[in-house]
Amino acid sequence: MAGARIWKRDNLDPAVLTAGEAHSLAAHLGIEIVEVGDDFVRARMPVDDRTVQPHRRLHGGASVALAETVGSLAANLTLDPATHIGVGLEINANHVRPVKSGHVHATATADALGRTTQIWSIRITDDEDRLVCLSRLTIAVIPVARA
Repeated sequence: MAGARIWKRDNLDPAVLTAGEAHSLAAHLGIEIVEVGDDFVRARMPVDDRTVQPHRRLHGGASVALAETVGSLAANLTLDPATHIGVGLEINANHVRPVKSGHVHATATADALGRTTQIWSIRITDDEDRLVCLSRLTIAVIPVARA
């Protein structure tokens, strides 16, 4: 999938996309969209009191929420919003290394863009670009009338 522009929408301004998440879990966790390339979406999330577990390490659930946020957003950018939406069907995550401070950065890339399902890989790294979590998200593509 690498290289070709895959988006069906024109306004891909990261600030506008972040504002679109204002009344969602993403806003509560401090997730912001930072970049949209031709075939990827990148977001970041702070490692702070909202996103750590009691041992002060990044909570695995926060990583999964970040992965689903950036992957679902990316999936929906490939669809015509007048006719279809993408919703999470399944997600998995391998947590590779702990993070105690700074930000984590998630990059979503498409592995398969089918008519009824999509598969996205989300790579989450720390501020030093070390792998923190590797996630795979399956999206169900449904008609707006069923949403």
